[in-house]
Amino acid sequence: MSPSRNRAAWLGSLLLAASAVAYSSAGFYTRLIEVDAWTLLFWRGLFGGLFLVGMVAVRERGRVVPAVRAIGRDGLLIALCSALATVCYLNAFRLSTVADVMVIDATIPFVTAGLAWLILGEREDKITLLATFAALAGVAVMAGPAIAGGRLLGDLLAFAMAVLMSLVLVLIRRNPGVSMIPAVALSAFLCSLIVLPFAQPLSVSAENFGLLVLFGVSQFGLGLLLLALGTPLVSATRGALIGTLQTPLGVLWVWLAFSEAPGAATLIGGLVVMAAVVADVVLPRRRRHALATDGD
Repeated sequence: MSPSRNRAAWLGSLLLAASAVAYSSAGFYTRLIEVDAWTLLFWRGLFGGLFLVGMVAVRERGRVVPAVRAIGRDGLLIALCSALATVCYLNAFRLSTVADVMVIDATIPFVTAGLAWLILGEREDKITLLATFAALAGVAVMAGPAIAGGRLLGDLLAFAMAVLMSLVLVLIRRNPGVSMIPAVALSAFLCSLIVLPFAQPLSVSAENFGLLVLFGVSQFGLGLLLLALGTPLVSATRGALIGTLQTPLGVLWVWLAFSEAPGAATLIGGLVVMAAVVADVVLPRRRRHALATDGD
């Protein structure tokens, strides 16, 4: 790997790790905000989308319309898949066990690896694949004590979410020269539009409204922004692997903020996930397979 590509991979990994940190705050906010799930999703999507539109305006400086047009059909598909994945994720938690959803969510790197190979011809190296297996094992350990006979529909929705998010990562990776921030901004607004018939936006108190602004901007908007910036710089599978950090980190924030101490299995599994991601980033390898369009 050339020095410039190595620097780009490091930057991408850092951006995606920061994205995982942002996403991992979801449990923290949902403990604080006392509104129903649909209303929560509506305001989160709206404020996240407004934040991302602001970022597009700042980055493009008067070229917002060309930037939106540049996302093309892949960008529209990214927006649709991302929005649907969010809705599937919420309903999976309603119809299945949290443990089932966590384990299925951890399969995203494997699904991403398969789609990246089929769509991009991108083959992942052994270190990343082994790290992905280790991360999945870590999540399974975390969820193990809670696994009980989940429900089929909920599990199917969780798997649909995994496929949709994997497709988002692959499509962003397929367009490394195009900023997909407008696409993820559109996905945030689509989330709000999809859940609006079930939400009660005007029922929110002033205190909860302020928290919803923070939730939409710092968790959803910032998470999507960093995801859009970091994904083109690393392999699709590594991007998905780094995303698994949000599971143990989410447990950590709730533990620190609300004294909800995790069990031994959660701690052990979380450490395995973190170790797997760190190992993938820092271990040397001869070369990393890149897209054919990148050149060697």
